Amino acid sequence: MNFSYYIAKRYLFTKSKNNAINIITIIASIGVFAGAMALFIVLSGFAGLKEFSLSFSNKFDPDLKVLPKTGKYFTYTPEQQKQLKNITDIQVASKTIEERVLLNFRDKNVPSSYLKGVDENYLKVNAVDSALLAGTWLHQKEKQVVIGNGISRKLSIGVAGYGDVLKIFVPRPGKGQVSNPSEAFNTISSMAIGIYSINEELDQKYVYAPFSLAQNLLELKPNEVSAIELSLTPNASESSTRKAIQEIFNHEVIIKDRVQLNDKLYKMLNTENLAVYLIFTLILIIALFNVGGAIVMSILDKQNNIKTLSNLGANLHQIRRVFFLQGTLLTFTGGVFGLIVACLIILLQQQFSLVMITPSLAYPVLFEAKNLIIVFATIMTLGIIASYIGSTRIKKVIEMKA
Repeated sequence: MNFSYYIAKRYLFTKSKNNAINIITIIASIGVFAGAMALFIVLSGFAGLKEFSLSFSNKFDPDLKVLPKTGKYFTYTPEQQKQLKNITDIQVASKTIEERVLLNFRDKNVPSSYLKGVDENYLKVNAVDSALLAGTWLHQKEKQVVIGNGISRKLSIGVAGYGDVLKIFVPRPGKGQVSNPSEAFNTISSMAIGIYSINEELDQKYVYAPFSLAQNLLELKPNEVSAIELSLTPNASESSTRKAIQEIFNHEVIIKDRVQLNDKLYKMLNTENLAVYLIFTLILIIALFNVGGAIVMSILDKQNNIKTLSNLGANLHQIRRVFFLQGTLLTFTGGVFGLIVACLIILLQQQFSLVMITPSLAYPVLFEAKNLIIVFATIMTLGIIASYIGSTRIKKVIEMKA
């Protein structure tokens, strides 16, 4: 067995005659243990919150979304539809129309909503119907809409109420001044037959309508669409699918995936995760000062032993390595036990919902191997640095004893 490692292990696991040294070592061990446990639990909690937040948008966003490179609309011909169907990685394609509208119900208005016209394939791409709180989904040949829960509250409108006519206004396309305000808008009357709830932002934004209703209201040409939303097969190659789509549309479209469609949300969540990691790492640095302190106190306590080792032929590097390995072993042991306890807490939360956000919703946590590696690497790196700094006191002790 390596000489330095053997002595370091004895120093770590053998009680010192000086009780203060034992207390300092225990405090250092608890600091490493608590730091590793807390950092992993917090990272797992943020990973769970991230997955929970994105699960709502995943109901709304397709695997890929084809958008016009310029303007609001682009042409989607029957020939292009056939070509898209021939791409093996595409499972379903749904064409949509989107435009800002004004909603009016009795004496209440919502001026900042978006009308989204969807075809019969839309639910095969996005399972929005699973988010329905009340009512049913659209029938393509009827003047019906499905509204968000936020819009429903603002307008005080229910589902399929007798005589409840929701009016939708959109600016009429064209140029020049309009002398008669009534001629400035296209309008259509519809009935709300469903109310959905995805998240607060989307619940106040979208009104779903049949594709033909939106097309007529906006006075679009038969082949004009705002976007094509695509559902891919499980083993699809996204890069080759993107390339094939661009060739069909002569590179006049933009193709976005879920991450690109929610880039602000992803950036916000990743920034929060990084900020929490850095804050807890700073706390760990402070906690691991105890490791360096424990090493220095151990060096002072073992001055006679150090002199004996020096007389027996141990050089400065070997003696310094003893205390460096002692600090490293202390960090490793405390970090491993902290991670084991943290993993048990995460698994218990997943199985038994120990902490609840609401009476029916458990705090979401996600066990990820990468977080385990990140925490262990952080603990060991900081522990090794602290141990190295503490072990450098050996030279001064030997010089003093000499």
